[in-house]
Amino acid sequence: MEITISEINELLYRLGVTANYTGFFHTSYAIKLCVERQDRLVQVTKMVYPEVAKEYNTNWKAVERNIRTIVGVVWKLNQELLVELARRPLEKRPCTSQFLAILSSYLINRKEETEGN
Repeated sequence: MEITISEINELLYRLGVTANYTGFFHTSYAIKLCVERQDRLVQVTKMVYPEVAKEYNTNWKAVERNIRTIVGVVWKLNQELLVELARRPLEKRPCTSQFLAILSSYLINRKEETEGN
């Protein structure tokens, strides 16, 4: 199953995140990695952040911080849509790994539903 970066970026735009945040690109690539191999969600710090950091020539701590910024932006601007995508109530702002899990699961489910029809 192939989910493109443009599909991921479109979802981030819907959530209110724009490309003027460095974290936009970090988040987009991190979601792509999680969609490709969902087991990466179990060890985001070891399996996702270093890969993103390598791709963007930075360190994993900067990647985590930038994704956390994106989560904050989404939580502030479009909490309703995030809850809808999560398919469950969110009582507090999700951590970065939960956020990546919500968005990658949504994209995978959407792709399966459209390919199934």
